[in-house]
Amino acid sequence: MNKRDEQRRRREEKQRAAEKNQGTRKLLTRFGAFFVLPVIALVTAYTLLNQAPTYSPIQIADNDHLRGERDAPVTIVVYADFQCPACATEHETMMRLWPEINEDAHLIFRHFPITAAHPNTWTASLYAEAAARQGRFWEMHDALFQTQPLWSGLRSVEAEFDSYALELNIDLERLHADMLDESIVEKIRADQRGGNSAGVRGTPAVFIEGRQLARPNRARILEAVEAAAS
Repeated sequence: MNKRDEQRRRREEKQRAAEKNQGTRKLLTRFGAFFVLPVIALVTAYTLLNQAPTYSPIQIADNDHLRGERDAPVTIVVYADFQCPACATEHETMMRLWPEINEDAHLIFRHFPITAAHPNTWTASLYAEAAARQGRFWEMHDALFQTQPLWSGLRSVEAEFDSYALELNIDLERLHADMLDESIVEKIRADQRGGNSAGVRGTPAVFIEGRQLARPNRARILEAVEAAAS
């Protein structure tokens, strides 16, 4: 066999090897698609099915935190972030206004933590939800907003929040255990997903009878509640 024939033989062998490798890769790709894709689909379906349900601003969920009488005619839903300064202002406004509207309205708080901007807000939500297990949601809710300037800039807020819990006669050991409960995490996430679906893009977002109120100051909230109640 001369040199040219030898070179041609080697090229043919390389080509056959390349074709064989390509066939093996195609087979592995088909095998992977046959087995891996169904597994991915099952994991995705399991995740979706096990997420807590979401509710619109015109619905009241069994696990919603409600201030006022449930049968009051007007529903106010607030999506808020405990570390958001504008939310603290809205909370103060609502509390000053509450004696004037509480016979006509009930207030629902839903979590909308914006963790990219507010690193302590997720922990605050966990404390509030865990406090709810001991019947102290609104007390912790109010304490977190009222003391926001004290803890907002802290690197670690647990000791500060523990002190609020003790002042509210909350069992700390039980509180910390409840904060690890996945259902509490899912409640917070579901609130935020529901807010996203309702069109919430920032906090605070105030909905009155399902309609988001632009620039929710005292006058606008009062006017909207009176209109909805009439």
